[in-house]
Amino acid sequence: MRTLYLECNMGAAGDMLTAALAELADTDGFVKRVNGVGIPNVTVTAEKTQKCGVTGTHIRVTVNGEEENEHMHEHHHHHHHSGIADVEGIIRSLNASETVKDNAIAVYNIIAEAESYVHNTDMEHIHFHEVGTMDAVADVVGVCMLMEELSPEKIVCSPVNVGGGTVKCAHGVLPVPAPATARILRDIPIYGSGNTELCTPTGAALLKYFATEFAPMPAMKIKSVGYGMGSKNFETANCVRAFLGESDDIGGVCELRCNIDDMTGEQIGFAVETLAENGALDVFTVPVYMKKNRPGILLTCLCRAADRDKMVELIFRHTSTIGMREYAVRRHTLERETVTVNTSHGSVRAKKSCGYGVSRVKPEYEDMARIARDNNISVSDIKITDE
Repeated sequence: MRTLYLECNMGAAGDMLTAALAELADTDGFVKRVNGVGIPNVTVTAEKTQKCGVTGTHIRVTVNGEEENEHMHEHHHHHHHSGIADVEGIIRSLNASETVKDNAIAVYNIIAEAESYVHNTDMEHIHFHEVGTMDAVADVVGVCMLMEELSPEKIVCSPVNVGGGTVKCAHGVLPVPAPATARILRDIPIYGSGNTELCTPTGAALLKYFATEFAPMPAMKIKSVGYGMGSKNFETANCVRAFLGESDDIGGVCELRCNIDDMTGEQIGFAVETLAENGALDVFTVPVYMKKNRPGILLTCLCRAADRDKMVELIFRHTSTIGMREYAVRRHTLERETVTVNTSHGSVRAKKSCGYGVSRVKPEYEDMARIARDNNISVSDIKITDE
């Protein structure tokens, strides 16, 4: 399983997460892409820096040529205040995929809920004087873009170091973690050390949204490591460390099965689609014969162990079954990436799979179908010219 592990021994801020993930991808290519999505008045640059002798990347975000102070920047804005509707409008206008936009807005809704709770008001009345300026939008959108590009199947995060002491913000001096950050980090393992803020609301919201679990590093084969550096210097290297690799699925994947003989095809189809949309690794049906030789279907749902309860609830909600069986299974998967290949009629996207002595490339059907329609030919007439 393609696994991303985030080590947050020195907390997490949006720019540090962005830098760590960028090192796992193509940092220069990412900087070019994020500068091209159209975040108003924002320029993103990446620079190599060292902390305690370790070299990593620092992401620098400037708004109209001015850089905010990392870790503290969410507490000292002097720019125009924005509401949740303003932020959503900005994100929706960006030249990014719908997945990136949806994820970025979901992260901001986590922040807005926390701020509204702390200030005892509705989300619509929250003004992001702490997290809503364009540099924070760049952090959130950048992480969402990189998560889409890296496409990890599982994201594990270490317990989060939130720091200690107090922090000065627009409302005065507050304890660390700041109230909004503490609200976001509910049900997440955290601890404190030092006398400074290490985890910002933006960093907390990104971790809460993307992490599938918070635990020590799982057994995994590391393929690459990224270091996202903060701007402050401490005795400990001020960085978020990101590991990308393959982890063993044993004990981590569940198979849920149930027999059904009293649902229409449309109802079964809707149930299958709902499970797939909510994170099932695979879901399918097989025709079976049940009691008294009645025809029915066997519904099988493969899911991560962390999603088991959610899938059980969805199966009971959207099917007529009154019971199901659960099995622990082990998956063996090839490493996958999206590449571009040339064909006799132009380039197309393709899935490249490697591992266990096997390497194969399969063109994306939608790209092949588009070429076939445009040229009035069959899909089989399109030949791959790359090997």
